[in-house]
Amino acid sequence: MTTDAAVPAPTGEPESSQPANAKAVLLTLILVAAVANLNLSVANVALPDIGKAFDSSQTMLDLIAVGYSLGLAASVLWFGALGDRYGRKLMILAGMLLSLPACLVAGFAPSDTVLFGARVVGGLSAGMAYPTTLALITALWSGPARTKSIALWSALGGGIAALGPLVSGLLLEKFDWGSVFLVTIPLALIALFLAWRLVPAHVNEATEPVDNLGGVLSAVMIGALVVAVNFVTVPNLHTTAYVLLGVFVVGLVLFLLRQRRAANPLYDLAVAKRPTFWVAACAGIIVFGSLMGIAFVNQQYLQNVLDYSSLDAGLAILPAVVFMVIVAPRSAILVQRLGSRATLLIGQSLLALAFVGMLLLWGDDSAYWQVAIPLCLMGAGVGLAGTPSSNSLTGSVPVTRVGMASGTADLQRDLGGAFMTSIFGALLTAGYASAMGSAIASSGQHVTSSTQATLQLSYASAADLASQNPKYSEQILAAAKSSFLQGDQWAYIAGLAAVLLGMALVFFLFPGKEKEHALHAEFAAEDEAQPSV
Repeated sequence: MTTDAAVPAPTGEPESSQPANAKAVLLTLILVAAVANLNLSVANVALPDIGKAFDSSQTMLDLIAVGYSLGLAASVLWFGALGDRYGRKLMILAGMLLSLPACLVAGFAPSDTVLFGARVVGGLSAGMAYPTTLALITALWSGPARTKSIALWSALGGGIAALGPLVSGLLLEKFDWGSVFLVTIPLALIALFLAWRLVPAHVNEATEPVDNLGGVLSAVMIGALVVAVNFVTVPNLHTTAYVLLGVFVVGLVLFLLRQRRAANPLYDLAVAKRPTFWVAACAGIIVFGSLMGIAFVNQQYLQNVLDYSSLDAGLAILPAVVFMVIVAPRSAILVQRLGSRATLLIGQSLLALAFVGMLLLWGDDSAYWQVAIPLCLMGAGVGLAGTPSSNSLTGSVPVTRVGMASGTADLQRDLGGAFMTSIFGALLTAGYASAMGSAIASSGQHVTSSTQATLQLSYASAADLASQNPKYSEQILAAAKSSFLQGDQWAYIAGLAAVLLGMALVFFLFPGKEKEHALHAEFAAEDEAQPSV
């Protein structure tokens, strides 16, 4: 690795180092991450249009929303290990190449099932490229310079993901829903070229074989869990959901047994049990999952309940983007001064306030300032908590196994995003169906079982039925909006509970600043003392 001269650091902290052409390399890695992040979030604004185009159920819309996260979350651990062994630059190039046909198929999908499949493949392409960007930052930078680089990576990556709804809204003003999946193709081509020309190859990579069986088991168990959560509230899919939960449990047990016995485990359990690793991972899952889950619910709330256009709904998310981009780089300063624990707690506190704001302020006639306040708190909270979470993960593992840390950091976003979006979507679906059923029962109208099933299926189905029955349109839409609001309240309560749980984990189990530095030094000494394979 070629580095610039080390920058003196305060006593007790490691010295900074960075690669040649550091700014250009970091910009390239952020651009690669941007392709993955933008693809992750562009679907949310288009969901109402997709639902109308295919007459999709709420469950299918939930699957389309999480499909990209599903492919990404299921693959990151395995692909991170493959990158450590066979070349991180190679994984970036392969990921950018695979993203091109995935975007094309999604953009021109003839059915919602094909669209879901294309989203999963797109997630697999991001699973190759996205975690590798953080792995390379960890391998190429060290000390405070690494913390600052991770802060920029986190801020810009999260900001670009949050801009997805705005980009989608602009496109949907002029084009159909398929356009939102084509927008990243030019960015992917640019990122592919820059990565080929600028990103260093074979930096601190591993030489031991990859645990491919562990990789398959990790993909199966994570995929089964995410899909099961989406199906568990759908009456005619309960059996399928329970079978998938069983697959997850069996897969998890087999994965843990495999990791204990494998000569070179995919997921080193000795490293994973370090408090600076597993507590940071759990906190990150909740933090990033909350952001993605709320983005999913918020866009439907704005369009379905407040009657925002797709463009206005995309613009409405800007406060979260602005606060995230402004706050995240400054979180690196707080990490240096206060430590990861205190910075995480401050960020989580803001997230908790955001969910309280959603419960209190988001109703059927909310003014925009009422919409914006929780979004500002959400952006600032994620901006503050993202850097210490990712930085703590990467600082807890040997550099040759940084794919494990970067894969876990990605799981924070993508397993967290898929899981929290699935939970929020499941609660939204269940709450909506329950409230709509009550509304139908109290209406005094004779409603056939098929019509009731359509009304309870999703807001999109109810709106479509309303357009076909002008006489009852106003009643149907009023009931649908009221039912949606009950469902989204369930989601916000679940989000608040998750954040409070994450705060308790960090408060009681994550070490303070001095102890954190001492543990990282201790882990580094342990890892250096390990014989190479």
